[in-house]
Amino acid sequence: MKTRIAMLAAAGALSILASPLAANAQVSVNINVPGLVMTAPPPPRYEPLPPPRGGFVWVPGRWIWDGRAYAWRAGGWQPERPGYVYAPGRWIEDRGGWRWTEGDWRREARREARREREWEEDRRHDRYERDHRHGHDRGDFCPPGQAKKGNC
Repeated sequence: MKTRIAMLAAAGALSILASPLAANAQVSVNINVPGLVMTAPPPPRYEPLPPPRGGFVWVPGRWIWDGRAYAWRAGGWQPERPGYVYAPGRWIEDRGGWRWTEGDWRREARREARREREWEEDRRHDRYERDHRHGHDRGDFCPPGQAKKGNC
């Protein structure tokens, strides 16, 4: 009987040692989104604007990401495109990181059309205000009792 109890105790001890005491698991996920930089770019450097150059547009310098750190790329001249305006590139926040959008050329006519549309809306608004005035600024309005007193 004593042998049997000793065998059961030994089997119990072995089963306890064979089972894992605690499971330690850690999962780390790092998703690399192309073009997305997790470190914010430094503020732009001051570059003195060179004197104008006929037929060219100055493109300001910018910070570029080389995969490990930011490096400054100086500005330069780009040939002018008739009828277009250059819109410089910029760093924008995106999905918890930063993404560079390249500068591009935009049609100048679109800007002129927008200005013309805004001007027309202002004229329409002024015309509406003139025709639908309320209160004492209307030429045909006289407050009650004021006409009898000769104030209107």
